[in-house]
Amino acid sequence: MIIFGTKGYLYQLAMLTLVCGRCGTPAAHALRKRVSKFTLFFVPLFPFSTKYTTQCTFCGAEQQVTKEQAEQLLAPDGTRAATENKA
Repeated sequence: MIIFGTKGYLYQLAMLTLVCGRCGTPAAHALRKRVSKFTLFFVPLFPFSTKYTTQCTFCGAEQQVTKEQAEQLLAPDGTRAATENKA
């Protein structure tokens, strides 16, 4: 008998101050990475899905962002200012 399945992991990458697209409030947003891994006998082997999201701490709205957008939001230099209004 072979036991296989999936397991999800949630990583919080950063807390950012952005203007929410739903409520319009400048509030803290959690940037998160959700990874789903294939498991065999309860041992995670390889990731098959990775998604990035931001969640507003004021209203709870969650928005999916691309990997490139997440990397720009995490960039330590001034490249974040151009993407702040998008997220």
